[in-house]
Amino acid sequence: MNSQMKITMDNKFFNFFKPFFDYIDSGELFRKPYGWLYAVIAVLNLLFPLFVLYFAIAEKMFSYMPGKYIFVFILVWIILAAAGWFSFQLWWNRKPKVENLTKDSDEFVGIPVFSHLIQTAGEWLGSYIAIVGCLVSLIASLILGAEAGALSQIPGVGFMLSASFAGIVLMPLYGFIIIGLSRFVAEQARALASIANNTKK
Repeated sequence: MNSQMKITMDNKFFNFFKPFFDYIDSGELFRKPYGWLYAVIAVLNLLFPLFVLYFAIAEKMFSYMPGKYIFVFILVWIILAAAGWFSFQLWWNRKPKVENLTKDSDEFVGIPVFSHLIQTAGEWLGSYIAIVGCLVSLIASLILGAEAGALSQIPGVGFMLSASFAGIVLMPLYGFIIIGLSRFVAEQARALASIANNTKK
C-alpha cells in the first residue's frame, strides 16, 4: 500500500510544479530580482545627469540665465555627472554580491538580501548627499551667494542650494548619519539571519 502510494506521489502529475517550489526554496526568487533591481537603479543613476541636461534645455534655462548662472549650472552638471558615474559603479558592483549573498541550504534568505539593499541604498544616498551637497553648496555660495536659490528648480540639487554655506558642513554630516544608520539597521537584520541559519545547521 505504501509502495503504491509512493509510486502515485512520484507521478509527474503530482510533481508538475515541484521545480518552481524548489526554485522558491533555493532563494533564487529573492536574489535574482534584487540583482535586476540593482542593475535598473545603476542605469537610472547613469541617465539622471542626462535628464537634468534635457530638463534645462527643454525649459530653455540657458536663454534667460545670466552668464554666471550658466557657469554654475555647468559646474553643477559636471558634479552630477561624476556622482552619476559613482552611483552606477556602486550599484553595479553590489549586484553580483547580492545575487550570491545566501546559499541554497539557507532557510532565511529574504532578510540578508533585503538588509543588503538597505545598506547599499544608505551608502549611495549618504555619499550622494555628502559629496554632491557639499560641492554644490560650496560652488553656489561662492559664486552666487544669496542668489543661489535661483537654481532651485534644477532636479536633484534644489534642496542643497537652500542651505547656502551651512550646506558645506551640514550635507556631509547628513550623509554620514544616513550611511551609519542604514548600516546599523542592515547589520542587525543580517546578524539575526546569520544566527538563525547557523542554529538550524
